[in-house]
Amino acid sequence: MGRQWLQKNREINAAKRGKLFSKLAREISIAAKAGLPDPAMNARLAVTVEAARKASVPNDVIARAIKKGAGLLDEKIEMQLVTFEGFAPHKVAVIVECMTDNQKRTAPEMRALFAGKGQLGAKVSFLFHHLGIVEATHDGAGLDIEAAAIESGAQDVEPLESVPEGQAGARFFTDRADLDAVTKNLRDAGWSVTLSEMGYTAKDPVELPDAQRREVEEFLEAIDDQDDVHRIYTALT
Repeated sequence: MGRQWLQKNREINAAKRGKLFSKLAREISIAAKAGLPDPAMNARLAVTVEAARKASVPNDVIARAIKKGAGLLDEKIEMQLVTFEGFAPHKVAVIVECMTDNQKRTAPEMRALFAGKGQLGAKVSFLFHHLGIVEATHDGAGLDIEAAAIESGAQDVEPLESVPEGQAGARFFTDRADLDAVTKNLRDAGWSVTLSEMGYTAKDPVELPDAQRREVEEFLEAIDDQDDVHRIYTALT
């Protein structure tokens, strides 16, 4: 659900590495602003820092992003979360979250990206559940993910689509207020958390023929390349 359509594109080329670093730094700042600026005391910040390190983001960039989110720099840039709703080709519902310091710049760029093949402005959030999402892996194939969900306080769970051999992988769904607690509980139980965020999952996921699916994926990838885009959620399975 949500961003699964992007999983096969996780391996980026060098031309996109700079954009990835910028987006990861932004996520670190957001996590630091939402809680304490210490990964040991802020589960979501710990996850974003770990993801940045795995992507080879330099330590000085990570440290600066934490300080920026905590308001410890002279630089005063107010980022705001702006949400756009609409349809991708073939009436696939999509929610785009942008982190921007200039909504007057971001909004027209989003309109241009949706123009022609998509439809921007249609209200589609009622087609999604808004909740906390945690993705994690654990050494030991065959682990009971249902029991792990209950023990961590998650409300629901499903297996991850791609997991390293010999490991268990799961996507845990939580009430929004429980996200940080569930993330911490999973980490304490030995899970390696790779994602911890507020997000959306489709109530009725959409399946498309291959040709139509490729068209939707190309549309979504173009949106994801926009610098201010933070997260994309779609009903496409």
